[in-house]
Amino acid sequence: MAVGWFYLSFYALWLLGLMCIILTIYWMQLWHGGFAWDGTIHMFNYHPVLMVVGLVVLYSAASLVYRLPQSWAGPKLPWKIGHAVLHLLAFILTVLGLVAVFQFHRRSKVPNLYSLHSWLGIVTVFLFACQWFLGFVVFLLPWASEWLRSLLKPIHVFFGVIILSLSIASVISGINEKLFFSLNNATHPYSHLPGEAVFANSLGMLVVVFGLLVLYILLVSSWKRPDPGTLTEGQVRGPSLPFQVGVGPGLKKGPPGKAWALPGKTTQ
Repeated sequence: MAVGWFYLSFYALWLLGLMCIILTIYWMQLWHGGFAWDGTIHMFNYHPVLMVVGLVVLYSAASLVYRLPQSWAGPKLPWKIGHAVLHLLAFILTVLGLVAVFQFHRRSKVPNLYSLHSWLGIVTVFLFACQWFLGFVVFLLPWASEWLRSLLKPIHVFFGVIILSLSIASVISGINEKLFFSLNNATHPYSHLPGEAVFANSLGMLVVVFGLLVLYILLVSSWKRPDPGTLTEGQVRGPSLPFQVGVGPGLKKGPPGKAWALPGKTTQ
């Protein structure tokens, strides 16, 4: 049941993420003329797309690597590398999104970093860069002691959640700011809720739902990667692993210090 509920949440999450990406592209294509890497407003249109893809969807994918039951067995290094690579890809796309907006501002003589949205975004990207560097140096490279990793792990996890929350806030404020700029006219004012406003507001709500579902999956204790040699009651291994654990009919308690195991099976 636990595994089934996890995968239901997991697949629902990525359906939502794909919808967020597609709808952002559709918004920029239909109402704002599409994309071109030329310093014009069409270059700016890459900004919201790259931020949603990188700072929200890919960042979330990297954060959830250790929630996959398949990651609970075997060597941890491949999962660490996957975690780091996905975060790096998310960061690269995020930087490209910043390049798009700064290049547009430079060509159009628009000031940089004056709005609350831009402040939130820059703080988020700065924390993201620090977080990735800390993770790479302490958790991926082999020099750090277990004591240091144990000390820094809660901080690393805490700031991971903070960065995700700030990413959602940055995207929501960016959608709102874009609507205020593009619907600042007497023909289709934002206050009259024209089609673009309804569409973009709905996109913003979808991003919020996506972010809340990511946080839910991250915070469910029975879906967290267990410490080496331990599984809590309610943590259930995936079908590719040697045994299942849990509490319920047909299960028996193993020897002291072992997990609950199916009759006839042994824990490792």
